[in-house]
Amino acid sequence: MLLRALASAFAVAPATQAQDKPPLKILVGFPPGGSADVIARLIADGIKADFGTIVVENKAGAGGRIAVGAVKAAKPDGQTVIILPSGPMVLFPHVYKKLEYDAVRDFTPVSLIGHFQFGVVAGPASSAKNVQEMIALARANPGSASYGTPGAGTLPHFMGVLLEQSAGITMNHVPFQGGGPANTALLGGHIQYKFDVVSETAELHRTGKARILAVTGDKRDPQVPEVPTLAEAGVPMRATAWFAMYGPANLQPDALKRLESAVAKAVREPGLRKKLVDLGYDPVGSTSAELAAAQRADLARWEKPIKATGVQLD
Repeated sequence: MLLRALASAFAVAPATQAQDKPPLKILVGFPPGGSADVIARLIADGIKADFGTIVVENKAGAGGRIAVGAVKAAKPDGQTVIILPSGPMVLFPHVYKKLEYDAVRDFTPVSLIGHFQFGVVAGPASSAKNVQEMIALARANPGSASYGTPGAGTLPHFMGVLLEQSAGITMNHVPFQGGGPANTALLGGHIQYKFDVVSETAELHRTGKARILAVTGDKRDPQVPEVPTLAEAGVPMRATAWFAMYGPANLQPDALKRLESAVAKAVREPGLRKKLVDLGYDPVGSTSAELAAAQRADLARWEKPIKATGVQLD
């Protein structure tokens, strides 16, 4: 698939200049080959001229919380950062009773890389050809439909919860450790549906191995332009997210400035920008202050819907 090919192509950025510091380490809280991993490797390649040797390290598990905890514990010298979807920074504070970190106090925002939306994906175990058929099947057989996500409490998990609420149906949530294992379960017929970044399953959709029934944003995704939004399909729901870079709290000002500038410049570079767009992302490359504002807004936006679901995780 395109994602895995890109992951191989940008496995580790080589050194381009003499280094007087250890390699910059970019942590990813999900397995290799998934969307977070690919974004991290694209950014690593885009900023290698500024940083030389860059190591992308996958610390998968707990919906990304293991990697987030490692960044929280890192020295604020700019040598360890994380690239992650917005869930751990705007959803988890409302979801987990005893979260191991404070999403605002324990981190320094660096740059918002880009926005993205999710796909509602049907696998071989489902006969649904569109969202309305999916809803009809779920209503006819309450509790029989199952959907997989990269982990409990993640953004795709709540995409499923919101769809259930919006459509008036009940489904079983099956969490996995990353998008790759969820894809395997979908294709193997162990689950009927999957909620995840469109780029995770766009190739499966194009080859007919799975079907993206709808996308969750307010406009169609350029990767699968024939697929309607949920609103177009008659479901009153809209939800998007973003990828961003963060460092530990109290990141040294010169380190923050260097990282912020490098990421913003890389995202504006036409070649990298096109790759992001082709993968279904709306590139941004924000300042640290702009990312902080986006995080505050989404923390407030998600609080009420999550509390309404009653979902609380230990």
